[in-house]
Amino acid sequence: MQLGMIGLGRMGGNIVRRLMRHGHSTVVYDKDEKAVAAMAAEGALGSNSLEQFVQKLTKPRTAWVMLAGGSDH
Repeated sequence: MQLGMIGLGRMGGNIVRRLMRHGHSTVVYDKDEKAVAAMAAEGALGSNSLEQFVQKLTKPRTAWVMLAGGSDH
């Protein structure tokens, strides 16, 4: 199964790691390019933009958005 993850903070990054450990392929995007590069180094397919993120996902596309809540973010 392939899953896309938007948001690679502590929770999003760990979810991607668990998915890859269990044999799933992942496409990732985050506004922090270093977070994307780190996940790519671990085996995820990194994306530099949301458009690229969508293009890298195979149909039917499945995306998970893991963003911090609250007004201070």
